[in-house]
Amino acid sequence: MENQITKKYTNEEVTVVWQPHMCIHSARCFKGLPTVFDRHKRPWVTIEGDTTEAIIGQVKKCPSGALSYYMNAEIEGEATVEGNTVVEMLPNGPLLVYGNLTVKDTQGNESKKSKVTAFCRCGQSSNKPYCDGSHITSKFEG
Repeated sequence: MENQITKKYTNEEVTVVWQPHMCIHSARCFKGLPTVFDRHKRPWVTIEGDTTEAIIGQVKKCPSGALSYYMNAEIEGEATVEGNTVVEMLPNGPLLVYGNLTVKDTQGNESKKSKVTAFCRCGQSSNKPYCDGSHITSKFEG
C-alpha cells in the first residue's frame, strides 16, 4: 500500500485529522463550511475559520471518515462506535460501512476502522479496498 499521509490541524480545543487516502471527494466539507475548508488554499484547512462546534458538526458529516476530530483535552486514541454496523451503497460511488471493523489486506495485515469506512465499488481505486474518489473520473455507474 502506498504511503498514507495523515495531517492534523488544531486550535486550543479540537484537532481535525485529515487522511487524504480515505477521501471520496464528496465536497461536503468545503461546501458546508467554506470558512474552514477551502480546496483552493494551502493548507486547505483553516482551523481558525469558525467555532469548534461548527467544525465538529461539519467533520461529522464527512461520509468517508477522511476527516475526523478529537478534543485536545482528551488523550488521542482509537474511537469506537456503539451500536450495529450499517452498510450504505452510495449511488455511483463507494460502499460505506458505519461501525467498528477489522479490515484484512491481501498480505494478512489487519487494520482497525471505526466510524465510517468507504470501500471501492468501481474497481479503479489505487488504494484498494478503500475508495480514493476514482469513481468520479471513471464515471462509474452503479
